[in-house]
Amino acid sequence: MATLSDRERQQVAERLEGIRDPVKLVHFTQELDCEACAITRRLLEDLAQISPKLSLEVYNFQVDKEKVAQYGIDKVPATVVEGAKDYGIRFYGLPAGFEFATLLEDILQVSRAESGLAPQIAERLRELTSPVHLEVLVTPTCPYCPGMVLLAHQLAIESDLVTADMVEATEFPQLVRRYAVEGVPRTVVNESLWIDGAVPKAEFIERVVEGAAMAGALPHVGP
Repeated sequence: MATLSDRERQQVAERLEGIRDPVKLVHFTQELDCEACAITRRLLEDLAQISPKLSLEVYNFQVDKEKVAQYGIDKVPATVVEGAKDYGIRFYGLPAGFEFATLLEDILQVSRAESGLAPQIAERLRELTSPVHLEVLVTPTCPYCPGMVLLAHQLAIESDLVTADMVEATEFPQLVRRYAVEGVPRTVVNESLWIDGAVPKAEFIERVVEGAAMAGALPHVGP
């Protein structure tokens, strides 16, 4: 069963006319114990048919261990947006609701190999000296979440030291408990400190860079 209506497919096709170079969606799924896996796969299959510059590879999380290790996947459903290289962009969970627009924007940016960040922000990122893992916990109905997911993914495109995940909170309650999530978006930096809410780009970059330098010394950075 298609997950996109004819009207939605037309709208997506118009949005993806801006794809420059080929983009590959690398998807990890499983048949058992994953309520969102089947519908996520159908959505991506629908999406991949819309543009000739968009392709889809599907792997079984439990069987394709080499690919799981290659992409560092630790839960499903998981989707990698890959262009000329793997920029470290991950979607964990169904990219539905507001997050579907984020997926489309990521595809466009990856196809251009451009983060879209202002030069001064990109320059600040060059001060990173160790890997940074960002996890942005979201829900599909949160209007403030896509901006933070997209920003985290822009950092991943800009810096080889950054990997950035969208995590659909309701699908991964263990992470909600682990990070004591009471509201979204919550951006977790290196599993040790977090940034709550939607914050301006420059402020977000400062917190990420400073947080990485602290190497997890602080348990929480609030809004």
